[in-house]
Amino acid sequence: MYTVSAKLTFYIPHAASLKDKRQVCRSLTDKARHKFNASIAEVDTQDAHRTITIGVAVVSGDNGHAQQSLDEIIRYMENHTEAELTQVEVD
Repeated sequence: MYTVSAKLTFYIPHAASLKDKRQVCRSLTDKARHKFNASIAEVDTQDAHRTITIGVAVVSGDNGHAQQSLDEIIRYMENHTEAELTQVEVD
């Protein structure tokens, strides 16, 4: 069994409140969770209204497949939100 994970940080320039941030975060995580079989959750910066930190974890029987899936999830999340991906930390 192989596990790969990443921490993604997004910046939302137009967010004026935590409510705006939660709307963007919930939309992004729900879309990605439904498209991919992975664990995705907000893991940090819950009180910062312009920053979202999302953790992504993929488990697979094949290391190559796990890494490929993680790369696809990161690309998908970067391209399907109005937030700007500013940092990716892969473990």
